[in-house]
Amino acid sequence: MFRNFYNGGGVAIGDINNDGLPDVFLTSNQSANKLYLNKGNFKFDDISEKAGFVAKPQWSTGVVMVDINHDGWLDIFVCNSGHINDGVSKENQLFINNKNLTFTESAKAYGLADNGFSTQVSFFDYDLDGDLDCFLVNNSPIPVNTLNYANKRELPAEQWPIKDFLKGGGDHLLRNDGDKFVDVTHSTGIHGSLISFGLGVTIGDVNGDHYPDVYVSNDFFERDYLYINQKNGTFKDELENWVQHTSLASMGADMGDVNNDGYPDIFTTDMLADDDYRLKTTSSFDNIDVYRLKVQSGFYQQFQQNTLQINNKNGKFLDACYYGGVAASDWSWGGLLFDADNDGLNDLYICNGINNDLTNQDFIDFFANDIVQKMVMTGKKDEVDAVIKKMPKQPLLNKAYKNEGGLQFSDKGVDWGFTQQSFSNGAAYGDLDNDGDLDMVISNVNQKAFVYKNKSREINQNNYIAVSLKGTGANSYAIGSQIKVFIGDQIMSREIIPSRGFQSSIDYKTIIGLGKSANIDSIQVIWPNRMVSTQIKPAINQVLVLEQPKQAPMFKELSKYNEKQLLTIVPSSFEKHQEDDLVDFYNERNIPRILSKEGPKAGVADVDGDGLDDVYLAGTPKHPGQLYLQMTNGTFVKKRIPVFEQYADFEDVAVLFFDADKDGDKDLFVGAGGNNIQIGNRVFQHRLYINDGKGNFAIDVNAFGNNEMNIAVAIANDFDQDGDQDLFVGARSLPGNYGITPQSYLYVNDGKGHFKDMAKEKNPDIAGIGMVTGAVWANIAGDASKELVIVGEWMSPKIYSFEKDHFKEIKTNLSDMHGWWQSVAAADLNADGKEDLVLGNLGENFYLKPSKEQPVKIWITDFDQNGITDKILTRSISGKDLPVFLKRDLEEQIPLLKKQNLRHEVFAKKPVQELFSDAIINKTLVKEFNEPASFVAYNQGNGQFQIQKMPTYLQLSCINAISCVDVNADGFIDLVMGGNNFGFPPMMGRLDASFGQVLLGDGKGYWKPQTANVSGLELRGEIRDIQPIHTKNKECLLILQNNELPVLFSIQKVIKP
Repeated sequence: MFRNFYNGGGVAIGDINNDGLPDVFLTSNQSANKLYLNKGNFKFDDISEKAGFVAKPQWSTGVVMVDINHDGWLDIFVCNSGHINDGVSKENQLFINNKNLTFTESAKAYGLADNGFSTQVSFFDYDLDGDLDCFLVNNSPIPVNTLNYANKRELPAEQWPIKDFLKGGGDHLLRNDGDKFVDVTHSTGIHGSLISFGLGVTIGDVNGDHYPDVYVSNDFFERDYLYINQKNGTFKDELENWVQHTSLASMGADMGDVNNDGYPDIFTTDMLADDDYRLKTTSSFDNIDVYRLKVQSGFYQQFQQNTLQINNKNGKFLDACYYGGVAASDWSWGGLLFDADNDGLNDLYICNGINNDLTNQDFIDFFANDIVQKMVMTGKKDEVDAVIKKMPKQPLLNKAYKNEGGLQFSDKGVDWGFTQQSFSNGAAYGDLDNDGDLDMVISNVNQKAFVYKNKSREINQNNYIAVSLKGTGANSYAIGSQIKVFIGDQIMSREIIPSRGFQSSIDYKTIIGLGKSANIDSIQVIWPNRMVSTQIKPAINQVLVLEQPKQAPMFKELSKYNEKQLLTIVPSSFEKHQEDDLVDFYNERNIPRILSKEGPKAGVADVDGDGLDDVYLAGTPKHPGQLYLQMTNGTFVKKRIPVFEQYADFEDVAVLFFDADKDGDKDLFVGAGGNNIQIGNRVFQHRLYINDGKGNFAIDVNAFGNNEMNIAVAIANDFDQDGDQDLFVGARSLPGNYGITPQSYLYVNDGKGHFKDMAKEKNPDIAGIGMVTGAVWANIAGDASKELVIVGEWMSPKIYSFEKDHFKEIKTNLSDMHGWWQSVAAADLNADGKEDLVLGNLGENFYLKPSKEQPVKIWITDFDQNGITDKILTRSISGKDLPVFLKRDLEEQIPLLKKQNLRHEVFAKKPVQELFSDAIINKTLVKEFNEPASFVAYNQGNGQFQIQKMPTYLQLSCINAISCVDVNADGFIDLVMGGNNFGFPPMMGRLDASFGQVLLGDGKGYWKPQTANVSGLELRGEIRDIQPIHTKNKECLLILQNNELPVLFSIQKVIKP
């Protein structure tokens, strides 16, 4: 069987007869390819046979119109991926334009008759020698299940252990040597790989050096490729350096600037359903074992979702697909980034549908296994036919998303007229009627192609500028040019690369929407030879024809880094945090996240009385905590403390220096955590190390009694005002019982460094407040005392004031904001004398996407009465609390559900209340998550806060750590924050879009995010803690990441000695 049987055909748009009207070419798998001549007014003549495109045996896929022989007339290159009769003769075809509406096939003469299973091709000038080279995507024909996730990416073709008729897989780079194309794949760094399951290729200048780079989207288990042009005729696959994760089964790909910053972003499609019913009936996700195996085998981080890779302009992309609302669009193929409504922002169009639902779970359960077994045993074609006939079919709507700005999109498909269900694959756009907006042609399986007229010019009357470039020499259409339109502080950037999306290519005339702008400041064209030409104030609503100049200034690459970054790395001797390899999902099924990797944390204080800050780094099992003393030159030297080594089996997760015994020096509290050992083990004991004033520590085993708990945070304050420091110790979880509320502590100091838990006496609600992640003492009420602020998972921020002998909750307008809060900090951010709050949450770029209207809930009880507490995660959809995890996942967790013998289609419609009896549901503990965003909360007094959502880029990941500090010496508090969390189930992906962030404040409530080039932060790990440190002449920040080296940064401003 041909694996890509349902991949369909492609579309190419271009003016083949130079009459000013774009024409259309459609590829077909089992019929003749078609060429349609545009006669105007959306009338097309089928000139296929006359032009030389007659019935053929090849299985055609991708197509591009390109002037190969640089005579000013578009030729047509067709990719073939099979032969209907013999399955062998599948050479690609090049049809040379005879300038009389006929074409002559000439692929062999040009060296382009590749015999691989070709999917798509892109022509571009990779070596800037003035002619067009060729990047060819070949999809490996090897049966996927025979490879067993073996990484054969670098295996030479001649060593492939396959039969000759299967050879020909692997992408190819063909260099144009003037009269012929020559294969230079291996000498240029391109993977001609056995496991290249390429479906898409998109080309653009991702790093701003005006050399074209190449992105290849790969299906199945192979990761995508991002080839960075080395400017010497070679490429380097740097995907793992640039991209934090990719789609799992990457289909089509496109580059386009979605945020108008002048740099191309990348969109790839996958197969994640956007409808919960479709998700439950057609989806399966990698389990944790398969996911880990793929990562360990070198296939990198891949998740089943579309990706919207935002170019960070520093050699890194970050995926904003969930934040943008474009992560899930079902079984998707061609994704195209273009300005559909001429408002100046690139929108997104996605082709959807698979002719048969190959992954329908009921089909797999009840039909496929038996039929496939018979097919294997007999080898009869009628068994194959039986499989196909029983597969469900569900045509889908194609998707159109309007770019609303700020990296967010809204689904406008139906509103914009895309109301026909289909099985669509390839798509292309061009101004078919020359009215100033982009029309579309979509290829469908077993259905006529769609042609859509764009009516946006008539409806919204937005302005535009159309640009048609005339190149020189062997690149007559100026492929590789960049066009930049400048209006005020806006940059609208386009690149002339025709091959886009899936198996398709667009018209060469570029239309750039201007919205309501009536004037253009300038248009800059960076030509393929890196010359730059500029047009000042061109008229709008016209076609601007520009010819490549013979002489012009050359492009100058700008430095990507400021000479003075806000934070600069200081060399240090701190040792790497050593995380263990525990995976919570093995012990607790269907929990939403790992809690065993919450470290590291640090404490900072002058422990030896020399006036210099010293550092304690929290330990992990087999790697005890370490004390580093600061030297007079600002360096740090590790000091061995023998007592620390006695607790080398502890996981330190909370660190606090404070004066426990009122002797004037800093003692050390260390709290333990972890999620792999049951409570009752010594490794959860709280520890107090007493300082002798010289930086020597001894354990006081009686300081806290026998209290043991997995904790998250410890903070000190003399809340009873008796002259000594008391503690709040917040508990994180009960190991093995995710969601169950652990016991937190209010420790009252007896003045001698011994503590008694008085939480139940002072306020029982604090003892059982929830799954705490952060806490701070802050002057919220504006009086002489400080209030206790607590945040956590499945809870709203809580504030307590101490009155006489007890704590009283302050009612606030934060009480309905149930989040997965990760951190909290307090400072007077607007200089009004009251401390405000910075609240770090999970962020809005996550799989679950909770809201007040559609909250995520967790239901906790022993559902099957077997003595084990179960948890079921749900999200509210149309008023129903539907399980998040799939049917098989829940049945493995709660075998009782198997007895219901539910089909997937039935399970998909059942809320949790219908899966179990009322008696069980009524005794279930339910917690809610309805607010994912991170905020700044300005204290207005009387428990009221003015709540301000943090800027876009701060919502793309969680915020685990916050430091309020003035980093630019302007007298206003700024925010330095860090995030990321990699500990989610594979179906949910991971949060990895934070490199550390700096927000510059103006003291009036305006926060300006800083790019990595300005901030100096480029940390890709899971940031867990940020600690200010004073050295002799500098103020520094110590940033700690899980399983990474601590990094010490100096702040730009200088502290006077």
